[in-house]
Amino acid sequence: MKIKYLIIGLLSTLALASCNSNDDLGTAEIEIPGITINGDVDCCTAEEALQVYKFLQTLHIVPELSLTVGEKYNVFAYTATGKFHTGYNEVYFVATKKSSGNYVKDFNITAITPLMTMTKMNMKHSTPVGASVEGFSDGLPALKRGWVSFLMNSGDAGSWTLAYDASVLGTDGSADATEINVEPLPDGQKWLQSFKVGDDAYILSLVKPTEWKTGSNPIRAYVSKKSNPITTPYALATEQFTIDIDPRMPDMGHHGSPDNAPLRRQADGSYAGTVNLTMTGLWRIHLTVRDSQGNVVAGGDNLSDGFSSLYWDVTI
Repeated sequence: MKIKYLIIGLLSTLALASCNSNDDLGTAEIEIPGITINGDVDCCTAEEALQVYKFLQTLHIVPELSLTVGEKYNVFAYTATGKFHTGYNEVYFVATKKSSGNYVKDFNITAITPLMTMTKMNMKHSTPVGASVEGFSDGLPALKRGWVSFLMNSGDAGSWTLAYDASVLGTDGSADATEINVEPLPDGQKWLQSFKVGDDAYILSLVKPTEWKTGSNPIRAYVSKKSNPITTPYALATEQFTIDIDPRMPDMGHHGSPDNAPLRRQADGSYAGTVNLTMTGLWRIHLTVRDSQGNVVAGGDNLSDGFSSLYWDVTI
């Protein structure tokens, strides 16, 4: 039978509303399209399926990355917009049984391989990719998340493809390299930077600055190392850095803000700190990268003025 729930309280875009003794808002019924529950232990319970379904309503499918595995399962990829853009992109995956449409809990996504073909330059290169695709919420057992940070957008310079491998309940499949469109960031935004230490090149990928508001914000980034050969996805750098930040407003006399904390490496490989943005507008976040001994290895060109040739541009 199809999954149905009685929800007490006001329903807004499939969100569950809690009620108390003062609530008198009636009831409504929700049905999840295309999913049936048959007590299959490999799939979600009714409650789990509803939670996954609700979360997916906040995302958009990337149809060109859909995959059929062993003629029994489907794998679907999602992003926030159904598209990709320059810099950091989170990618979500679900697997379903074709017979029931229900979400499978035991599946793995590996070998995410983006590749840019630069026709005019007769060369190919990859880009930073997250260390793994993993679950991220106890309440969403059938949903997994990874990320890709695209060095450049699609266009006259070349085109991107993306491939990945999937294993669903022990059955393996592969999504062949499929062309995808990577859009440029809005004008005036710069969420990706690179620097060199000796012969090694590193990429700084800023995570989700669109979620920032005025005031103190957690800031997160990844440091990836350019691969050899460059057609191999760029893995997280094993070297440990500290990234000092100095946010300034170039349209407001380059005034700064207090109470910022440098980005330091976390257990999951990301770098986390705090940025304080005191008003709306364009912020240029000047960066100074230090090695594990505290030596400046990139940026920090003119620290007396707070300026650096290494920076992110973010508008809030």
